[in-house]
Amino acid sequence: MRWLVGWSRAGSRPGVPAAPAVQPVGARLLWEDPDPLWAVGDWRPDEVRVVHAGPHPDGSRSHGPRPATAPPVARLAVLGRCGADDHQLRTGLLATRGGALRPLTAWPGSYTAVAQIGRRVTVTGDLAGARPVFHAAWAGGTAYATAALPLADLVEAELDIGHLAALLACPDSPEALGDSTPYTGVRRVPPGHALVVRDGARDVTSYEPAASLVVAAPEPDADQAVEGVRDALVEAVRARFAAPRHAPNGFPRTPAPDPGPVPGMGPAFRRAARGGVAPGIGADLSGGSASATLALLAAGLPGAPGTPLGHGTSAGERLLVVTFNDLVADRGGAREAELERARALAADPRLHHVVVAAAEDALPYADLLDGPLTDEPSPALVTAARHRHRLAAGSADHFTGHGARQVLDAHPARLADLLLGRRRRHLLRPVSALARADGPGPTAIAGFSASVPFTVYRAARRLARTSYREGLEGAAARFLAPDFATAEHLTGAAGAVDASLAALTWCRPGPAARWLTGAALAEVSVRLQAAAVRPTGAAQRPGERRAAAALARHAADLRVLEQAAEIRGQRLHAPFLDNQVVRACRALPQALRVQPGARASVLRSVLAGAGIRELPPGWGAPTHAAHAAAARAGLRAYAALLLRLFDAPLLADAGLVEAGVVRDALQSAAEGASLPLDGLAELVATEIWLRRLLARRGTCWTGPTAPRMRAVAGGVVPRPSL
Repeated sequence: MRWLVGWSRAGSRPGVPAAPAVQPVGARLLWEDPDPLWAVGDWRPDEVRVVHAGPHPDGSRSHGPRPATAPPVARLAVLGRCGADDHQLRTGLLATRGGALRPLTAWPGSYTAVAQIGRRVTVTGDLAGARPVFHAAWAGGTAYATAALPLADLVEAELDIGHLAALLACPDSPEALGDSTPYTGVRRVPPGHALVVRDGARDVTSYEPAASLVVAAPEPDADQAVEGVRDALVEAVRARFAAPRHAPNGFPRTPAPDPGPVPGMGPAFRRAARGGVAPGIGADLSGGSASATLALLAAGLPGAPGTPLGHGTSAGERLLVVTFNDLVADRGGAREAELERARALAADPRLHHVVVAAAEDALPYADLLDGPLTDEPSPALVTAARHRHRLAAGSADHFTGHGARQVLDAHPARLADLLLGRRRRHLLRPVSALARADGPGPTAIAGFSASVPFTVYRAARRLARTSYREGLEGAAARFLAPDFATAEHLTGAAGAVDASLAALTWCRPGPAARWLTGAALAEVSVRLQAAAVRPTGAAQRPGERRAAAALARHAADLRVLEQAAEIRGQRLHAPFLDNQVVRACRALPQALRVQPGARASVLRSVLAGAGIRELPPGWGAPTHAAHAAAARAGLRAYAALLLRLFDAPLLADAGLVEAGVVRDALQSAAEGASLPLDGLAELVATEIWLRRLLARRGTCWTGPTAPRMRAVAGGVVPRPSL
């Protein structure tokens, strides 16, 4: 786990206490008081860069003679993988001095930028939410970090049970979550925003221009937009290739020393995690369009042949690709077509192919009682062992296609955006594709094909005519309905049309909402009612807002997955979540995004522009049956463990669920009942996260005035371990 932390406090004056003598455990100081900044964790040397565009703290200047009156200190720290050189970083820092924030977010790669101009500190988050920023009031000022748990330790926070209720009840709706975190007093900066702190006073501001809803923007050219996506993806991959190659400590079999304290990771887990991965660069090759695109783009970039292990040097191999073959959950052959496509793609002489065979120990819900404490709960916790099994065969820098569906596919609510833009004719193909997926529709309306279900058009029109406030107030009322747990919208989506209808709303309940208590649902209803009357700033169309929320949810889950399945020395790279790629994908025309197969078509054009035109038959065909099969197989294999887990759950102690209700649901799902498996995964993951949090010892801080207590669970009573 890697994070940065710092704070800004008011200047010395009467009534302001002196700065506490605390520092993070195992930290590297980037700059000193009065606004210190640390990097914590196993950062690589090239992942932490600091540049100056003014006088250094010691009085010297970065370049040129010193004027009679020295300007305020101007320095910039960039942590992560950034494709900008030092000159570009200084140029962005100078732009920040004038008040511009967007230049700090426009470089290739995935990173966090911290700029200090005098006593003004600016911390930028990313557009997707994969690199969030948190802040909390502390010691007469503001502390900030890229992880919530260290700030919770610093302020000795208790659990925010209301946040956990909202996370379970409607995880796809940021309105219920707001800027809260699981820790009371620790706040999150929304995606696309920056935290600005001056003399301890904080402000959160957006760095993205807001689109007007009054004047319609011209439709962008589709070909130019696709070219923009191609250029952004190539630059994102090139930014990783330009970095120095790393060989993890202990490779191939040399024991590595313990790297020292890592927040949330105990000594036993650190020892187990010291098994090294292969040096160099690799990628997933699942057979899907996203991972295949990244693997082929990476293999096509200029470079010396041969993988870091020496495989295929004479044949020109230069990228290690990993395919995951689930031998237990895929007995019905749900992924056979994808595996065949992966094998066909791996025939490329530039790729060295490794197939990872997975048995029962790689099913979902495996190794639940082992693993590190993550920053937040997420369903990714139940699949962490499964992903760790795959990633252990990967490279020190490993590409993954996460986020492609969220940035390229059209959220169903975008159908309402087309109606708001008076582009009804563009609804014909997507809604017709929905009808073909579930069979011919019985109703037809003028101007549309007879197979188009009238219900989809009517739902899109209803959403287009519903204001943001009305939508949230309606959702808040639904949570208080007596028949909420048995309502039709919680029975699960039976097909593509049902799933789209459920998504055509401003706010919808999550799959775990049906098992929450009345008190928890009432808390969520209050949060939604408060959000409905809260000023939202720039207005957004429903489809645009829901798509951004889905992207933020996926990015948050991926961040937790990186922490839960982390292998020492390995870095996961998700270029589809980079700022430049997200912006390029948002520039795609609405009419193109909503068409059936739009993601595969765009990625096929991206590869064609890079000179790759021969793809296996069926490339880009989506499939989700394998994930559901794996989840159900994991439930069957670990049903006894899960039932014991909910004999005395901490979620019940917090008043969020009733233990007997969840046990019955787990038993029914293991026996094959049609229940939302994603909702059960969220409940199990939250319960496991609470147990790991309460079993934790120590804090992230040291020093004579360090906090004596860790982040504690207010109102939750610890239970004996299983």
